[in-house]
Amino acid sequence: MIRVTVSYPATESQRFDHNYYQSTHAALIRKLLTPHGLQRVEIDQCLNDGAGKPPPIVAAAHMLFTDLAAFKAGMAVAGKTLAADMKNYTDTAPTVVICDTR
Repeated sequence: MIRVTVSYPATESQRFDHNYYQSTHAALIRKLLTPHGLQRVEIDQCLNDGAGKPPPIVAAAHMLFTDLAAFKAGMAVAGKTLAADMKNYTDTAPTVVICDTR
């Protein structure tokens, strides 16, 4: 199993619509990637720490896939659609990290 984390770094002047990301974009992820091995997706809205310091990222999606080949196949089919939807919730470029969850 692999976990793909897509996170959005906090910047001073960014736009990020958490409601759209958590509902509409998450539903699009599930619809497009489940047929390609997506097992689960979790969406985070990052909060200030206990001392009130803002987080280094504003949001993240954690997607679990059966394997790397399934993720690559899903992105080959759906990647352009998911990337095109970004304009609806942010103007910030994401960072992607892929981990083996063994």
